Amino acid sequence: MTTARIAVVGAGMAAARLAQQLRLHTEALDITLYGQEPHAPYNRALLAGVLTGRYAPDTLTLPAGGATVRTGTEVVALDPAARTLRTATGETAAYDTLVLATGAAPVLPPVPGLFAPGGRELRPGAHVLRTLADCAGIVRDAQAAGRATVIGGGVLGIAAAQALATLGCAVRLVHREPHLLERHLDAQAAAIVRRTLEAAGVDVRTGADTTGVPDDGPLLLACGVRPRTRLARAAGLAVRTGIVVDDTLAASAPGVYAIGDCAEHRGTVHGRAEPAWEQADILAARLSGARPRYHGSPDRLRLTAGALEIAAFGASASPGPDTDTLRLSDATRGIHKSLILRDARLVGAALIGDLAAVGEIAEAVGHGQPLLPDPVHLLTGHPPPAFSAEGAPA
Repeated sequence: MTTARIAVVGAGMAAARLAQQLRLHTEALDITLYGQEPHAPYNRALLAGVLTGRYAPDTLTLPAGGATVRTGTEVVALDPAARTLRTATGETAAYDTLVLATGAAPVLPPVPGLFAPGGRELRPGAHVLRTLADCAGIVRDAQAAGRATVIGGGVLGIAAAQALATLGCAVRLVHREPHLLERHLDAQAAAIVRRTLEAAGVDVRTGADTTGVPDDGPLLLACGVRPRTRLARAAGLAVRTGIVVDDTLAASAPGVYAIGDCAEHRGTVHGRAEPAWEQADILAARLSGARPRYHGSPDRLRLTAGALEIAAFGASASPGPDTDTLRLSDATRGIHKSLILRDARLVGAALIGDLAAVGEIAEAVGHGQPLLPDPVHLLTGHPPPAFSAEGAPA
């Protein structure tokens, strides 16, 4: 029996998960991961912990199911018709199945003086946080200067600002939107996050833009990411924001699939680890002969950064006019909880500082089942009341 050749362009979290899951299904596969970085696959979601020293870089390594991992090998061209790929060194490799797991690239804002002469590389002192090499450069420059500026008040920016403050740096966090984490939190919840950051020594400035690269410390850019689609577009694959895939995670050419941050499914690019792993699991099963389908992943946020713990699910930031909101907030203790209800169903929630009920709330949002008549117990942590058959408290 001929061994099927599976080539995976990318050697990040989605690629490693796919290779590991494929090996659990069958041994009759020749799997090769092509990664541009010099490192074996690692958990990119923990890079902020590397900044603080909580994690050593080598502890982030992910298993890849015994696949061949070609580190330091950039794929520069694809030929879906011939089922071949070409590397930067001119090597051509054939495949039977191609999986694009090329990830995402940082979005760089139009900050004056951001690029070195020539306009292609960031100037010294300006950084993004996507790789282990980025971590080393940020720590080096921040510790030398004793201060740093972070642009972007999303998940990565907040985690990085908290991490740099833990290192003892004076940190300024600049966010152009009116409040932090605007995609996941309303203004009241975001105010709790801001107070927690300020208590850790972070100077938070919202509704502001950075006018240039500061000369008193490094600049860390955390302004979101954009799917890496250049290879797919050049190969003639359908691309919108990301590489377009269907419910089987197949792209627009035979034998080609895409997963993770580069993939766009039903108009959505998730850009998070959990959907990437779910996609990898489903694709591994399909490539092994099963027939599961991917129907999308729920919108959720989970962030732990120092003393800051946040979870958000569903319509947590902009609930809409046909919803009711229950809130419990304690600014002194840094705790905020909110439930978004529509027709007695939980459609969104945000938790800050106290995540004891996170599992129950996540399940309720995900399943969309009707709640008990009094869902306040999800906020207070007290057991729900017992109800009689007529719906009144027993």
